[in-house]
Amino acid sequence: MENSLKQQARNVRTPGARRPLALTCTWERTVPDIAEARRAVTDLLRQAGRPPRRRVTEDACLIVSELVTNAVRHAPGPCSLTLNVSPDGRSLRITVRDSSPRLPEVQPRDPGRIGGHGLHLVRSLSVRFHATPRATGKDVSATVSLDDAGHG
Repeated sequence: MENSLKQQARNVRTPGARRPLALTCTWERTVPDIAEARRAVTDLLRQAGRPPRRRVTEDACLIVSELVTNAVRHAPGPCSLTLNVSPDGRSLRITVRDSSPRLPEVQPRDPGRIGGHGLHLVRSLSVRFHATPRATGKDVSATVSLDDAGHG
């Protein structure tokens, strides 16, 4: 199956763990297949023990779509997506690394504006959202609760 996604997946297990805890997908400069990134989320959550509620999976997929799309739009080089399920299986950390040093800025709310609402969605669907500068760009991360209580 040939597409624009060069995927490097690895199942990381802690000693004694039965479920995969991490998956990394790396894209070259070509536009990534967002649908494939979303499938990576659903596949990992399915393998990581008890599957979360459908809404939680959909929220995680939406966050992945927004963060990867932002990286492709605003960064000049390759980007990577890393998904980490916490050892206790209660949360999923989604991290997108790109080559731009510019940290994301949440635009002021404007219902009349077309576009520019993605980070508002990410922040509202996650229990934690942050960006970390790196020597060669940045990491943008969001953590989703996998508990039945859902997000905050």
